[in-house]
Amino acid sequence: MANSKTKVITGVVRLSYAHVLEPVAPLSGDGPAKYSASIIIPKSDTETINKIKAAIDVALEEAVATKFGGKKLNASLVKVLRDGDVEREEDENYKDSYFINAKSTTQPEIVDKNLQPILDKDEIYSGMYARVSLSFYGYNVGGQKGVACGLGNIQKIKDGEKFGTNHSAANDFSTVGDDFI
Repeated sequence: MANSKTKVITGVVRLSYAHVLEPVAPLSGDGPAKYSASIIIPKSDTETINKIKAAIDVALEEAVATKFGGKKLNASLVKVLRDGDVEREEDENYKDSYFINAKSTTQPEIVDKNLQPILDKDEIYSGMYARVSLSFYGYNVGGQKGVACGLGNIQKIKDGEKFGTNHSAANDFSTVGDDFI
């Protein structure tokens, strides 16, 4: 699927909407269940961002002959690398960051800093810091053309505050005696 020019190993990023342990079916019900994550890349990580932009350009060029019927697609229409300050301005986790939604039909390998497989599922969550391998490729599905991002392997670098778990049952409720009913 990817060659060395369309594959990127990121710097340290954060995972959001991480469905990397079990595949999730699309909301529309169309298509197979996939593993996925939103990869949040700090805007200060210009090395990763430049590698991603270069990989997207290569994927666009390769797709001209293989997916786009010989026609060049306007690069400005490709929305793979998205601006968190614009598209997720209400979410502090995306502030000063770009993000990419990456998917795969095969489960990514998930390893720790020492390349040992992480077996404890509680260690993998939205909000953790990681490095991720990504592959970019052109697509033409139902007349929709563009570049997509394939999710590769994940190397957890460190823990971070978990996203979306601000509320616990203990914080929402108080104990109830038998006379409550």
